[in-house]
Amino acid sequence: MTTPVTTLVVIAKEPLPGRAKTRLHPPLTLEQAAEVAAAAIDDTLRAMRDMPAARRILLFDGDRTPAGSEDYEVVRQVDGGLDERLAAIFDAVDGPMILIGMDTPQVTAAHLAPVFEPWQVDAWFGPASDGGFWALGMREPRGDLIRGVPMSTDRTGDIQLDRLRDAGLTVGMLPTLDDVDTIDDARTVAALAPATRFAALIDALVPPVGTHR
Repeated sequence: MTTPVTTLVVIAKEPLPGRAKTRLHPPLTLEQAAEVAAAAIDDTLRAMRDMPAARRILLFDGDRTPAGSEDYEVVRQVDGGLDERLAAIFDAVDGPMILIGMDTPQVTAAHLAPVFEPWQVDAWFGPASDGGFWALGMREPRGDLIRGVPMSTDRTGDIQLDRLRDAGLTVGMLPTLDDVDTIDDARTVAALAPATRFAALIDALVPPVGTHR
């Protein structure tokens, strides 16, 4: 098995107040939470800029695509739950692909390096510390292996991984990363990636624990 990945998919939604990173409010305002979401998208696209993907897709929900996505083919997310939206792109792409989200602005090229080497597995899986996942790849993309997986639970990752393995796929594991959902998550991720735009914004907006601004 030596087929390299050819398609990189980044899923994101337009960072509008009240629609993006709403769990950061409070302590952030909805406008600030949207700014943080925009920074996370920017950092993710920057990190992926030099990855050797033959095709790049931004799986997008919104009207105004973010700066840095000019080299991406924009595909609109279908209606439905997250499982349906992910499944649809896995049904639409031919050949090996990897999908990542924008909730892990600390992601680097090194985290995904194994995916851009000759594949010795049928699928790649990047678990998130909250029980979800931040990356999912398949040599032969199949939406049916995602459709129906309950999303945004502390069992999502385990259920998705079981789906892959129960289908007889060999799975390569990527590093576990922290998703940004809460303000504590944001502090943790900012500390892990201090050079990111995300970290600079969190430092400016979020007082250190035990202090007031």
